[in-house]
Amino acid sequence: MTDPAFLRELAADPSHSFALIARDGADSVELLTGDIVDVELLADIPLTGNDGRPQEVLALVPFRQVRERGFAAHDDGAPLRCLIVDDRTTFAAADLIASLPSEQVPLGDAGFDITDDEYADVVRTVIRDEIGRGEGANFVIRRDYTASVSADPRVAALTWFRALLEHERGAYWTFAIVTPDHIAVGASPEAHVTAHRDGDSDARVVTMNPISGTFRHPSGGPTVETLSEFLENTKETEELFMVVDEELKMMSAVCSDGGRITGPHLKEMSRLTHTEYVLRGTSRLDPRDILRETMFAPTVTGSPMQNACAVINRHETKPRGYYSGVAALFTPRGDGGHDLDAPILIRTAYIENGMLRVPAGATLVRHSDPYGEVGETHGKAAGVLGAIGAIPRAFTNVAGVDEDAPVAGPTKLADVPEIAELLASRNARLATFWLDEQSSETTPPFAGQSALVIDVEDRFTTMLAHQLRHLGLDVSIVHWSEATNEQVDAAEIVVSGPGPGDPLDDENPRIGRLREIVARRLDACSPLIAVCLSHQVLARRLGIGIQPLASPHQGLQLTVDIFGEPAAIGFYNTFTAHVMPGVSHLTPSESRCGEIGDVDIAASASGDVYALRGRGFASVQGHLESILSRDGIRTLERLVAHATGSVGA
Repeated sequence: MTDPAFLRELAADPSHSFALIARDGADSVELLTGDIVDVELLADIPLTGNDGRPQEVLALVPFRQVRERGFAAHDDGAPLRCLIVDDRTTFAAADLIASLPSEQVPLGDAGFDITDDEYADVVRTVIRDEIGRGEGANFVIRRDYTASVSADPRVAALTWFRALLEHERGAYWTFAIVTPDHIAVGASPEAHVTAHRDGDSDARVVTMNPISGTFRHPSGGPTVETLSEFLENTKETEELFMVVDEELKMMSAVCSDGGRITGPHLKEMSRLTHTEYVLRGTSRLDPRDILRETMFAPTVTGSPMQNACAVINRHETKPRGYYSGVAALFTPRGDGGHDLDAPILIRTAYIENGMLRVPAGATLVRHSDPYGEVGETHGKAAGVLGAIGAIPRAFTNVAGVDEDAPVAGPTKLADVPEIAELLASRNARLATFWLDEQSSETTPPFAGQSALVIDVEDRFTTMLAHQLRHLGLDVSIVHWSEATNEQVDAAEIVVSGPGPGDPLDDENPRIGRLREIVARRLDACSPLIAVCLSHQVLARRLGIGIQPLASPHQGLQLTVDIFGEPAAIGFYNTFTAHVMPGVSHLTPSESRCGEIGDVDIAASASGDVYALRGRGFASVQGHLESILSRDGIRTLERLVAHATGSVGA
């Protein structure tokens, strides 16, 4: 520990850049100092110095960096800013607090950049035009609370950092990152991704920490009763399940073992409580590649990721800057590699050009209430502003605890048996495949066979591929636009994957190519599995009508009959294949593809088609790979067995 008295001198020099970081549960604060380098790409983050030795780097990654994945983003020119750490000092938190300024930082012209009514209109539009037309399950749309700051911004940063240390609790990182023209001060509850060496192995343990569902503490503090009501709320529960699915897609892309989940847990902060899971897997990728493949958290963007970025681009009129990006700390290891610790840049105040900006977003789902989501943005912005002392601190801590007392005290509500039981009960709905260790059978059922999986722009494909590998298949994934006819024809099994969009949109080249792939496999009577959007395309090929659902099934678990066996399956669809009630098969004369013989249909009482099967093919509307598909792996095995003509089909 070192005397922090010189910190004010450091802050007084506008040419110096530094970062203060207090990590989850620590009673110390790290001070990182060094020079600033702005780079263009994540691959350019300089993890090696001019002397060839590994160096520590703290990178501020803006949202616009998502364009590296080919996704849409407003470009505000926010730099990918790297602090090349040349010195690291550690202080006792109590000593540092005593040395930091505490004077009130006055704000002027404060308020949201768009009105409550305007934001509510945006919510309605996204539900109607995006979720309602099959573009995705959920989307995060943000607005900004802004104010002028007349004080020295570097002094303001130290003042607010002190306030966070004193009054916030439960944050993953509490931080102040100060560079000449960009300052960020915040208390992020959420680690987006970490990657740390696993013992003597060259693999890294990768973790992700999806947090979703926000309980704003009532006046007088949270109680078992009020928290229980929140935990039993369907919207809040499904919201968390959807973001876990989305982050498992990312884990399956970077981790050879696909990842597994633990939780749920409570993230209890001073003014807000969230629900969370922890995802873990192992990877041998460069940490910069891990970061690129996981840009950015669905908790602050939506799902599926590519479409979420397009929706944000359409409905947010201003660029995001660093909001929903990450602060990525690359720390050298003894073997020359680097570990990664990257919290999400949320619950953060930004100062630039004399203006304070506090972005706040709400997760919009099919049953969002527009003014409820307005309230969500108010609560999140107030949480940040209250924590830094920019507005009066409402009494929102655990009942009976003085809000100005040091944050070490109250008993966690998560430890209350009723709350612990409510949390644990959520997992009864989920797929044990992702909750338990994924030990393979001695001889998996399809060992020695291979599958070509068609990526239709939804990374559920990576989870599906992981399940297929678990069943013994040798799997390769190819993007729909790069899948050649020769590949499609030569594959032992083709698995045409899920994706967003309207299956009736014949002008869409993605839909057109799916129709071609499905037709080639049917015409050749070659094994085909079709999932979600591809299932709908297959149904059209068979002459079955497609129609929108009265209410989208985005993140909905249903127990349905799949050819004589009940299965709990997760659905993410806005459109459905539909037959007359009671119809359970098509004869060759009723099908446009009569040469394939009879087609079996699994449908609801009202005629919504859940699954199809015939000679050489099987399809399913639901996502068997979702955590919501408790019976997903069993159902997938049955469908593959049928399509391939295996024993037990």
